[in-house]
Amino acid sequence: MIESERIKKLNEIDDASADFVIYWMQQSQRTTYNHALHYAIQKANEKNKPLLVYFGITDQFPEANLRHYHFMIQGLQQVQKNLLQRNIQFIIHIENPVDGICSLAKNAALVVVDCGYLKVQKEWRKKVADQIDCSLVQIESDVIVPVETASNKEEYAAYTLRPKIHRLLPKFLTELTANTVKRGSLDYDFSSINLSNISSVTSQLDVDTSVLPVSSFTGGEDEAKKVLDYFIKHHIKSFDTKRNDPSKKVTSQLSPYLHFGQISPLYIALNIKKNTPDYADSFLEELIVRRELSMNFVHFNDSYDTNFCLPSWAFESLQKHESDKREYVYTIDELEHASTHDAYWNAAQNEMKVTGKMHGYMRMYWGKKILEWTETVSKAFDHALYLNNTYELDGRDPNGFAGVAWCFGKHDRAWKERPIFGKVRYMNEAGLKRKGNLEEYITQVEKKVDEFGK
Repeated sequence: MIESERIKKLNEIDDASADFVIYWMQQSQRTTYNHALHYAIQKANEKNKPLLVYFGITDQFPEANLRHYHFMIQGLQQVQKNLLQRNIQFIIHIENPVDGICSLAKNAALVVVDCGYLKVQKEWRKKVADQIDCSLVQIESDVIVPVETASNKEEYAAYTLRPKIHRLLPKFLTELTANTVKRGSLDYDFSSINLSNISSVTSQLDVDTSVLPVSSFTGGEDEAKKVLDYFIKHHIKSFDTKRNDPSKKVTSQLSPYLHFGQISPLYIALNIKKNTPDYADSFLEELIVRRELSMNFVHFNDSYDTNFCLPSWAFESLQKHESDKREYVYTIDELEHASTHDAYWNAAQNEMKVTGKMHGYMRMYWGKKILEWTETVSKAFDHALYLNNTYELDGRDPNGFAGVAWCFGKHDRAWKERPIFGKVRYMNEAGLKRKGNLEEYITQVEKKVDEFGK
């Protein structure tokens, strides 16, 4: 059963008397533990109508490049296969998703959509809600506790959201049993692009092709489940004590899959609690409280992609120290090519460029140094977002925006005032070295660079 708090009607139009129900898949790109798909099947069965699933691949998604599209299409291949096995037709077009779903909705009794928190995702849903002639219902499936249920305002930090989340977990941390359609839709004659050759699909997109796909991650919900199983079997027992050591590699590696909705956070949490309950707490803090704090941030703060999102104490303190002398100043080109004096920072940048993901603790250090080495705060913020969103598979999402903003004081407290940083938390090499074997980390990254190229 789906909790009522996950369900939100986006327009005031009643369901139509038409041919089928459509699930407009966008954020939750999976067939397992997908509340939107579950709800759409339920409604299609109630109406005794077939269900169609639609996905529009647009080359206009902000900052998306070949690396991102390649990983996403790998995941969509798996979705197509899984839906076929469930007797559901998957319609995939290369087009503006708003135009595509509005065209299909002319013959729809109901359109169901999953929930996204970025401005572009909200804009798409609003445009569709205003244009179609049937009901548009949004189902929130990529968080455990629905964002507006957890809080009705932007939270200051994790410690203000944590108790609200924890009070609600017993209600929302529950199994979602797969359901089946009564009427299949495979006989409908809708055109759809062929996903079997990813290069053929991406060649039709007008996107940046200079950022190449990575071999370190393979997209798809089946692959995501393998990554989760490996983490549970080999690393979760060390997660609490070793996660900040970049040379140990004990983090889950699930963030790219969470970014594209290829695995459900609810599925992850339930499996962690079931298989390793004695070691679950620290990981679930990251997965639930910290991650859902980022959704709260971008949902309630429209300035999440600029330094104006910062709390007043951080914004004012950084502005006060903006003219402080910097020992090193680097251009965006020098940063992008890892051409700084700092071997640890360069390794972090190269790890991101080559593998599509940077170790979490290194990403904090990386962001702090961009602030320290850039002439102005706004330029530093823009540089950090550009690099993060260009190379990270898990960039361009609430967690990515919140992670960059944290480096500039978001969701943190004021510290002792110092040059350049003001009251924003400072990080240096000495502190970094205390977290683990940084020389080993550099060696590991260099091997990857040699293997895959810069």
